[in-house]
Amino acid sequence: MSRVFSRRLMLRGLGGAAIAAPFLASVAEREAKTQGMPVPAAPKRLIVFYTYNGCLTNRWFPALSHGPLSRDDYAAMRTLAPMAPYADKLLMVRGIRAMNEWSFEGTLGQKNDPYTQVCGSYFTCQPVTPNATQSSAANDGKFDARPTGRSLDHVCAEQVNAGGAAPLFIQIGGVQGSFTLTQSVISWLSPDTIFAGIGAPRTLLTNLTGLFGPGPASPDAYQALRRKTVIDCVRDDLNRLRSVPMSQADQRSLSAWADLLHETSGTAINQCNSANAAALGLTDEAVQPGGDLSTVAPMMMDLAVLAALCDANRVIFMKVPFDFDARFLGVSGDTLTITHRTGSGVMNGQCVRNSIDAIQTIDSWYAQQFAHLVGRLDSFVEGDRTLLDNSATVWFQQMSDGVATNLNNLPILQAGSCGDYFKTGWAINVENANPNMTAGNSDMDCPNGQVQVADLDNFGTPPDVATQPINKYYCNLMNAIGVKAGADGFPVLGGTEQVSRYGKYDDTTLFPTDAPAIIKNPGEYMDLRAS
Repeated sequence: MSRVFSRRLMLRGLGGAAIAAPFLASVAEREAKTQGMPVPAAPKRLIVFYTYNGCLTNRWFPALSHGPLSRDDYAAMRTLAPMAPYADKLLMVRGIRAMNEWSFEGTLGQKNDPYTQVCGSYFTCQPVTPNATQSSAANDGKFDARPTGRSLDHVCAEQVNAGGAAPLFIQIGGVQGSFTLTQSVISWLSPDTIFAGIGAPRTLLTNLTGLFGPGPASPDAYQALRRKTVIDCVRDDLNRLRSVPMSQADQRSLSAWADLLHETSGTAINQCNSANAAALGLTDEAVQPGGDLSTVAPMMMDLAVLAALCDANRVIFMKVPFDFDARFLGVSGDTLTITHRTGSGVMNGQCVRNSIDAIQTIDSWYAQQFAHLVGRLDSFVEGDRTLLDNSATVWFQQMSDGVATNLNNLPILQAGSCGDYFKTGWAINVENANPNMTAGNSDMDCPNGQVQVADLDNFGTPPDVATQPINKYYCNLMNAIGVKAGADGFPVLGGTEQVSRYGKYDDTTLFPTDAPAIIKNPGEYMDLRAS
């Protein structure tokens, strides 16, 4: 078979359904009698874009916190205006709190570091260790603590990726140093193992182009492959399988399976090809080392889109650097110190002039990048939907307000219904469906030119507002892409149940303790479901 159309890739794209059919006798027999059935369902994917240091929440959120959001609603928003063209495919999730919130008092989490513990717990929902709250040494574990469980990307990938392959983790802007800075780590292969991912565009492009051969497919070859049925593509394998000695029952099952493929598969359309790579601007000439994030960020996102097109990975996480130099945006300083408003990493002092405007510039650039990703995903058709429609593509932020470092009222924007699993075109407030929830007070971060630290909640969102656990939303995402749980509701390889529990705690006040593991509020947020 031609290398431009990998048999391995094609079989993986079928999600294993066709391969498993001979061993599901009752299903094969029933389906073989059914005429005109659709092609196997497109794969469901989880694609995450993660940014650091929060945002100006009162400029990020719309006024309406529960109800339909139209194109005009997004167009009128200070930060999210670039998302307006995709309004009917967006789901704004309101009322969420992430786990292990840092504060001076340690009442809502541990006291290691506002970034180390938040990053360690964000996608794990696990405490970090050593626990500086209980340490005799002031800085023990402050910057080197690691979570006690692995992160969401790995939990999902082992179940939905072919062979349980690792997730695709893209470090936009490159892998930082030796990558031991726990203040910025979000992907954990295990409690003690940082997953560095890929930071070089050329490395990722090479990995992907290996799926469709060393060179471009000729137009004639590509058109011929478009007209092949699935049974044509696997005919050699089928003939070899038929030559293997087997019982009459197995022979009948195999024949039923072949008939099923003839009747239901239609033609195989290979989108994993050099033509689509070129259409995304992903050529050897274009993917060169160097450049600032203005060119690297959209390039890495395009590579993520190609990975999704090739079904090379169904769990794709990507993030920007923790503290990148923002001069390419016309802003002086790095994103961490800009967020602190003081020109340094401290939380008190004199506000830098125009610091709020600088944060707005960064927030708007993030929104433009997410809009680019969403637009690319929505431009490729998969069956009767687009690549975006078959995915849950989520913009997560490390925290809400960057000075308050609060995790309640978390900004979350999802694009794509993941095959009609999620309701779109709405803001859904999972905390009592309140349509008038506060958007926070980020513009108050520099009153009278000073950054105040005595009462950080005044500059973020009051701690009793928007407090529903993020764990439940993760359950939504896992169930949408096909992750299964054991009888206890926790995701586990080989499970058969819906996921209803994730992490160690879903109550952030428990993180400073040694309390037994407990999920107080199991299940999904049903309001987020399409039906």
